[in-house]
Amino acid sequence: MTSFIGDYTVKIDSKGRISFPSAFLKQMPTGSSEKFVVKTDVYEKCLIIYTLEEWDRQTKIIRAKTNTFNPKHATFLREFYKGTAELKLDSNNRILIPSRLLEYAEINKDVYMLAQDKRIELWATENYKSKELGPDELAKLAEEIMGGDLPDL
Repeated sequence: MTSFIGDYTVKIDSKGRISFPSAFLKQMPTGSSEKFVVKTDVYEKCLIIYTLEEWDRQTKIIRAKTNTFNPKHATFLREFYKGTAELKLDSNNRILIPSRLLEYAEINKDVYMLAQDKRIELWATENYKSKELGPDELAKLAEEIMGGDLPDL
């Protein structure tokens, strides 16, 4: 399973393509697909890129927890899958992001790509900077989330 590490600022070209950082490509297992899934984030105005392997894993989790005959679940599923598209690397290791998704995330020039373990967030650089925490805020959040007993691994 791919675990991405790193963050990069890349430019978007006039056709909506971004160069996929070579460091991310090197972190993918040999023989893995050059296809990805992109979707809008549930919490923030950014996009999320998943490998097909991770997307399949996420879909299995969602299927296990939802019932399409339950109206609340059906609404969630509709909204969750609404902003999805399949991406494929071209011969120059670029991916074409659909314009509707770029508009949603307010991405028009610079894209901040942030690895988050099994996924990559795509942000309009200025939007990401407005969400960054300072060191004291991060320390307080880390203590709140991680500060108790740690599980044995």
